[in-house]
Amino acid sequence: MKNRILSVYRQADRLAEITKTFIRNGHISRAKKCLAVAEKHFLEGNQKTRNAIANSFVFSLTTFMELRNCRISNLFPESLKSEYIRQINTSGV
Repeated sequence: MKNRILSVYRQADRLAEITKTFIRNGHISRAKKCLAVAEKHFLEGNQKTRNAIANSFVFSLTTFMELRNCRISNLFPESLKSEYIRQINTSGV
């Protein structure tokens, strides 16, 4: 079971890295597809999957956006955008 949990987090991390690469390279339509995949897993996944998406994927993209002064929050689907806003408000940024 522990390997499965780590695997979910690794997959969320990998999806975040792919999404950030697409954004850096200007492939916004591909980044949107990655965000849609994350949204689907966030909505339909179990609690561990939701936590992995929130704690790895959204957090990684949020950090990326803040460090690079990107304003791509409008790309986030509804549920991920809510999670993004929650993380921003929690961090006090």
